[in-house]
Amino acid sequence: MNVTRALIRLLLFPGLLFAVPAAWLFLWVERKSVALMQQRIGPPFMQPCFDFVKLLGKSTPPRQGINGVLMRSWPILAVASSIGALALLPVFARSGGFAGDLILFLGLLELPAFFVIAAGYTSRSLFAEVGSVREAVLSVSYSVVFITAVLAIALSQHSFRLQDLAEAPLSVLRVLGVVAILICIPAKLHINPFSLPNAEQEIYAGPMTEYAGPELALWEISHGLEWVTMTGLVASLALPRTGFWFVDALLFVTIALGIVLLLSGVAAATARLTIDAATRFYGRCVLVLAVLMVSSFVFIRSGL
Repeated sequence: MNVTRALIRLLLFPGLLFAVPAAWLFLWVERKSVALMQQRIGPPFMQPCFDFVKLLGKSTPPRQGINGVLMRSWPILAVASSIGALALLPVFARSGGFAGDLILFLGLLELPAFFVIAAGYTSRSLFAEVGSVREAVLSVSYSVVFITAVLAIALSQHSFRLQDLAEAPLSVLRVLGVVAILICIPAKLHINPFSLPNAEQEIYAGPMTEYAGPELALWEISHGLEWVTMTGLVASLALPRTGFWFVDALLFVTIALGIVLLLSGVAAATARLTIDAATRFYGRCVLVLAVLMVSSFVFIRSGL
């Protein structure tokens, strides 16, 4: 990947200029669809953008010393890592990439969860620390399944390039991997039934309890960017390549929006699980799916 193409993907599409409006759109679709399913009116179309602008105009609590520096740094780092992961998504046919970009993508994708955990502990709030503990436990539970699913798809294609995975022919192993990734997304995005880290009825805003103003605005953008990245990953793996960039871009957005609606329906129809039930779900049920994928790969390699 040359420097010009890398900058275009980082700053234009699917990078910053596309990702921020798309994040607001996905957040609005999620909130509006859940509200309609619950027979409520829901927010107006521009509400996520209005919330962001409103938070930018508010002041933040004064913080001294290294804790203050860290609390200001975590949301910035979370946004940066999410944008970096987005820029690696292979939306278009023959869009480049580099050997091993899947490993970098997985690393960037996991960093926001780490920053959320660190933010809760840095704030020294009881509610934030409880939220961080829940985030840590839930992150370990779904990350094992998520990483196993992605690596199984990669090993089946003998490549760690995202472009090769996106252009690979459809197979049972790939379908199982996409299903496993879909099941992990609600936990990654903290929506029902896995909204444990930010359960407002129990621990206020969880790790975000002590955040306000521009810092909280950055956390909201980071959350929206995770929506775009996770749905974009599934869209990239399921996207039929046409060779026309505008058609590929339209299909990418359409598939991602469809996933948002699907997950919103699940969120509206389910209640929050306990932390024990959530870990059992990923430990017993979804891990079985991951083991099936690895077994399928072994059978394929052995020619059985």
